[in-house]
Amino acid sequence: MRQLSIVFAAVLALVLGLAAAPPIAQAQAAKPGAEGYQVEWMYRVKYGHIDEWWDLFRKYEFPVLDRAKALGLVLDYKVFRPTQHMEETGRWDYRVEITYKDYASSGKVGALFNELFPDSATRKRDEKLRWEMTANHWDLPIYQVDVTKSR
Repeated sequence: MRQLSIVFAAVLALVLGLAAAPPIAQAQAAKPGAEGYQVEWMYRVKYGHIDEWWDLFRKYEFPVLDRAKALGLVLDYKVFRPTQHMEETGRWDYRVEITYKDYASSGKVGALFNELFPDSATRKRDEKLRWEMTANHWDLPIYQVDVTKSR
């Protein structure tokens, strides 16, 4: 019975400790004076797959971003591609900067895929293929720094 009490106390301490811990990946609110909630998507595509990857990305992502923009969920987005080569560890092939209306709007955009692409089996197959061709990817909330002000 004593061992059961010790185990229960340890589990309870762990649960309470986790509940009190701050969230690990909490989104940051936009800095004061910044318009919207900005996110940067970065993609590194496996060699030999850039054209096929780009075709699939354009097929699904831009119609959704354009629809989100028409609905006011996205204020703007820009796509960048480097013009020169770079060393492998820092290499990226596409960078997409998206400015959502606010953090809550960023969570609503995903539902537009089903609206615009009702054939979910084809979309899931295409997305699986695109992710198989993706060597690395990250999403990063960002904000533009006002260089005239201190931190």
